[in-house]
Amino acid sequence: MKIAIYSRGLDADLGNPLQIILEELAKHKVGILLYRPLLGMFQLPSALLNYISPFQVAADFENDVACLISLGGDGTMLDAVVLVKDTNIPILGINFGRLGFLASISPQELANAIEAILGHTFLIDKRTLLHLDSNLPLFGDSPFALNELVIHKRDTSPMIKIHTYLNGEFLNSYWADGLIVSTPTGSTGYNMSCNGPILFPESSSFVITPVAPHNLNVRSIIVPDSNIISFEIEGRADQFICSLDARREIVDKNIQLAVKKESFNANLIRLNENSFLTTLRNKLTWGLDKRN
Repeated sequence: MKIAIYSRGLDADLGNPLQIILEELAKHKVGILLYRPLLGMFQLPSALLNYISPFQVAADFENDVACLISLGGDGTMLDAVVLVKDTNIPILGINFGRLGFLASISPQELANAIEAILGHTFLIDKRTLLHLDSNLPLFGDSPFALNELVIHKRDTSPMIKIHTYLNGEFLNSYWADGLIVSTPTGSTGYNMSCNGPILFPESSSFVITPVAPHNLNVRSIIVPDSNIISFEIEGRADQFICSLDARREIVDKNIQLAVKKESFNANLIRLNENSFLTTLRNKLTWGLDKRN
């Protein structure tokens, strides 16, 4: 068995958490694939280096990779999803960030999480991805997102007009700063901050939410994820921002865009005692009486 480890980088104030994780894995004689840039960030004992092979892209993974451990926050988890692509390698998120909706396992639970992986006593949540099609190539070989697609005006531009269609049938023209198409997983992200509804991960839906709409009677709408959602953009500016999760590109307003459900899922590891409702209560402090 081999386990891959990915991180954007860890805060030096945390000490050397990477070494702690590597020692825990080495204790169980587990082979380790370590994201190559991490090798230069920490001084690792030579005894640990015997267990480590570097990797850079998904093509470097071998058939016996049991999972990828993501060290960081939710942004790091989004990177990890792009990294593993359609390999079906499950992702375990250890939260060294802040909120941690996706990376919901604390560093204190690390030993238990590794035992669960080795003992196969974990659950896998299959999360829907959305896929972006366009008449010009965007986002290289990773035109998919776990959280959302966002069409947004540039910082100095006036609002844009986004004509939106479901399976070719006209839905609405949004006069707004932008428009979010969110998966159920992404419904607790940018969508929620724009007053969009929270969806359960298994709800098989997308939610379309305007960003600062000019028409106050325009609200979010939930649609089945079997729909193809397409867009035509108008505006005084010639360009706008198109983003998939944390990745973004500046595109011409004449580009043709459409989103649909991706053909593969993201596999997120969940420990048995954790659930979506538990995460909602803990992260959003639901049920907490702050009067006491």
